[in-house]
Amino acid sequence: MSQAIDLRSDTVTLPTPAMRAAMHAAALGDDVFADDPSVNELQAKIAALLGKEAALFVPTGTQSNLCGLMAHCGRGDEYLVGQMAHTYRWEGGGAAVLGSIQPQPLPQQADGSILLSDIEANIKPDDAHFAKTRLLALENTWGGQVLPLPYIEAATALARRKGLATHLDGARLFNAAVASGVPARQIAQHFDSVSVCFSKGLGAPVGSALVGPKDFIARAHRVRKMLGGGMRQAGVLAAAASYALDHHIERLADDHANARALAEGLAGLPGVTVQPPQTNIVFVDLAPEKAPGVVERLRAAGVLCTGLYRLRFVTHLNVSADDITRAVAVLRQHL
Repeated sequence: MSQAIDLRSDTVTLPTPAMRAAMHAAALGDDVFADDPSVNELQAKIAALLGKEAALFVPTGTQSNLCGLMAHCGRGDEYLVGQMAHTYRWEGGGAAVLGSIQPQPLPQQADGSILLSDIEANIKPDDAHFAKTRLLALENTWGGQVLPLPYIEAATALARRKGLATHLDGARLFNAAVASGVPARQIAQHFDSVSVCFSKGLGAPVGSALVGPKDFIARAHRVRKMLGGGMRQAGVLAAAASYALDHHIERLADDHANARALAEGLAGLPGVTVQPPQTNIVFVDLAPEKAPGVVERLRAAGVLCTGLYRLRFVTHLNVSADDITRAVAVLRQHL
């Protein structure tokens, strides 16, 4: 049997041979002493790329977001966030559990945005009965969808007028930039802090970065230490991330094209509704009678995905156009 086509997530990617070579050749030091040259180079590179003063390399996107939230907010403060946002729903409640930060989840629209009226209505007055609203956190992409730039401009402007800081969970920020044609720096400029992930579409094995002003990053650095995120010869990992920034951003367009091909290949199947993808994530809704055991059936047939009534397929650099053609054939047979 041929190798399974793994569409569970873009986190399953393996380093390319050239990336492995860069890792092998990385200059190393002790990053806890701030003297790992490869980490320092990566931090300077991603900060400059996104137009920020400084950056902090961390092991995971969850830790990057948590460092950001805890650097913005103190105990008893509050952040406004989407009901289905990653920082609220999928990160173990870390902001509340470890940061004593109260999330105020708000309903999201179909494109991932939060209504400006909902944001404004949930900013608490200066009253001892309420947590202090300190921060607005948005996500781009969200479910593979690109948050529209005019919305970003309006939402962050509202936050500034109301005295709030702004944070972007930009785990797939470069997917958004490539899909929209808007440079990542132009998106990032509207936020006080941005988290980006290297181990998703960019294809590095490990790592994320938090970017923002120098004083903010200094606070986040202290939080990273408390969270156990200080790594020693981390340049081996930073070199992979640096290679990804140099070589794997523009190729995200290939993943987006493969996602469109997958969606188009499933069009018209009875009991199957395909959500047209904007980037590299395809959602497929199934009629109830098709759902039982579907993930297991597809796995046995050589296609890996996640979900139940709604299946999620994610394209990435280890999935080729030929793989998509083969996956479509399997899916049309088994859905």
